[in-house]
Amino acid sequence: MSAERRSRGQRRRDTEHRLTHDVDVWVASASPDGAPHLVPLSFDWDGEALLLATSAGSPTGRNLADTRTARLALGPTRDVAMIEGEVEVLKIDALPQQRGDRFAARTGFDPRTLDTPYRWFRITPRRIQAWREENELRDRELMRGGRWLV
Repeated sequence: MSAERRSRGQRRRDTEHRLTHDVDVWVASASPDGAPHLVPLSFDWDGEALLLATSAGSPTGRNLADTRTARLALGPTRDVAMIEGEVEVLKIDALPQQRGDRFAARTGFDPRTLDTPYRWFRITPRRIQAWREENELRDRELMRGGRWLV
């Protein structure tokens, strides 16, 4: 049984709510030679980009730094928002303290305190799709080229 079809406007509001309130996101990346990697990471949304942190030497850290692109998934499979974005890589001490403190408070994790070298990864959405069921597949694209369509 399918849930009632939401308007694209409602899907945008639901996606923005999830970006504001969820704490974890699935991060899909690939190495330059195409080897895929998928991990959950905590994030903070500032209204323009998602801020994540991971070890600079991890597969995800290397992939994001090398390719500067990622695909993210928020929510369960029957209420998903798929985000494709451009990645900016920042040294762990490059953010203003207030921004790092906000990340730590929101996620319960402060990579600035670790001995392992971590980096910040700022992911700016370029394409966002959102759907629950088959009845929302049409018009699932909410953002294209970094601009909201609704």
